[in-house]
Amino acid sequence: MSSRASGKRRGAPRAGSPTPLATHRRRTAAYVTLGLLVATAIWAVAGAPIPGRSESPATTAANPRDGKALYITHCASCHGERGEGQPDWKTKKADGTYPAPPHDPSGHTWHHADGLLFRIVRDGGQVAGGPGIRSAMPAWNDTLTDAQIRATLEYIKTLWGPAERKAQANASVSDPYP
Repeated sequence: MSSRASGKRRGAPRAGSPTPLATHRRRTAAYVTLGLLVATAIWAVAGAPIPGRSESPATTAANPRDGKALYITHCASCHGERGEGQPDWKTKKADGTYPAPPHDPSGHTWHHADGLLFRIVRDGGQVAGGPGIRSAMPAWNDTLTDAQIRATLEYIKTLWGPAERKAQANASVSDPYP
């Protein structure tokens, strides 16, 4: 006997089984949940900021625009708003420290690799000096995050010309940002 003859529609739910709409909703919810799990996994692997997890230096982009605001707030009082530094920056002061150097092309900042510049900002200027060298450059590790330090340094690079940027990029190959 055909399903027409029996009065049953083809594909009609059996007693106790879910309706087609309920099945569709369950499948949709499962796909959405799976998609969210996959997206979260990709986000975590890519180094997105997740509460309780430290940032990933390799994947945290440094934005020079953010760096400019940080530079003005934390660096300009010593190094100048345009990176011009303090007068006579090559002449040692009475206390044994040097005035803040310029960050523009007239200075030496661009001679240093990203890794060293990062450590100088994070740990203080003493990192760059050898034995017997004193630095007035404070450590910013309690004030700036690693991402903020990188953003500030990326802003400083905008103060240089193409030749300085190229030389500094070459120096950074062997000592990149941590």
